[in-house]
Amino acid sequence: MTAHALRKLELKACPSAGACGGQFTANTMACVSEAIGLALPYSAGTPAPYKERHKYAINSGKAVMKLLEKNIRPRDIVTRKALENAATVVAATGGSTNAGLHLPAIANEIGIKFDLMDVAKIFKRTPYLADLKPGGKYVAKDMWEAGGVPMLLKTLYDGGYIHGDCMTVTGKTMKENLKNVKFNPKQKVMRSYKNPITPTGGVVGLRGNLAPEGGIVKIAGLKKLQFTGRARCFDSEEKAYKAVKERKYKDGDIIIIRYEGPKGGPGMREMLQTTAAIYGQGKGEKVALITDGRFSGATRGFCIGHVGPEASIGGPIALLKNGDIIDIDAKKGTINVRLSKKELSLRKKKWKQRKMNFGNGTLWKYAQTVGPAYLGAPTHPGGKNEVKTYADI
Repeated sequence: MTAHALRKLELKACPSAGACGGQFTANTMACVSEAIGLALPYSAGTPAPYKERHKYAINSGKAVMKLLEKNIRPRDIVTRKALENAATVVAATGGSTNAGLHLPAIANEIGIKFDLMDVAKIFKRTPYLADLKPGGKYVAKDMWEAGGVPMLLKTLYDGGYIHGDCMTVTGKTMKENLKNVKFNPKQKVMRSYKNPITPTGGVVGLRGNLAPEGGIVKIAGLKKLQFTGRARCFDSEEKAYKAVKERKYKDGDIIIIRYEGPKGGPGMREMLQTTAAIYGQGKGEKVALITDGRFSGATRGFCIGHVGPEASIGGPIALLKNGDIIDIDAKKGTINVRLSKKELSLRKKKWKQRKMNFGNGTLWKYAQTVGPAYLGAPTHPGGKNEVKTYADI
């Protein structure tokens, strides 16, 4: 390929500045910032080089001064209902599985109970409306031009999926913000709540004997929602990637990448390299992948992340052996290994804790305090144990 041809392809594949044009983690959380009430309407989707950014910067400064005047604080805006609105937008856009970490982590800061499976409940009841990459056709710029997050919130509100009484940074409620927004049926990026792409969200929570604390999978764009296969176990992403690169796996395998969780990594890095390699080899629908680590928002295929308890503390994923048969059902929301309680218990007794990857320094300190993925991998007890309200000081 010539440099000229590559440049033409690049400009089509990644319109505007940067590479994250699809509904990957950055754009997912940008949509969340509006849905949760912390960003001004329309501000989240504006492409980076556009002059409109200046307008939102100035208006954000004005909004901050008004909020200070009225003594409206972030915790008056981010409530349980606001978190539910945020999860609703993630599901409706087929957003990143990383939202299943970020929303519980935000909730922990405030002292609200809102874990991965609470997020998953919202995902299950929300229609999938925005046809965005990687599962769909369009990118964030297209959604912004079609009407942006407010138009999506409007149709979700009309369908009864959004709480309208939540306070926002405008000093008005969500319902008041959406009062004059009209849904445009002529655009193709977002569907009305009456005509969803699928009746349930593009992201699904899973639970079973392999993941008692839950796991998460993006199903937007997947043709089949069930998978049964034999485990192929790797104790790091590097080992899994090497095997995939050398094609040392078969159709029907379920690749297990463990000891990559919050404590085990430490840091729960994303398994993008391996999932991209699998998809690049044309095996995205022919194998599955399960990890106690996480994924990039750009990950496609049958990939289950955030499986907990993680391997480094002896979770069921640590007890798997090559050849174990695993059943995944994203329709029912289950993930099970065909092993009896007795067999799992016997393996747990034989399991030995591994030496950590880091014996000192910041990552060692992080590993000592980090909590489980289903709570957002928090590193402190959060709002529920708060002694002082810092905003009062």
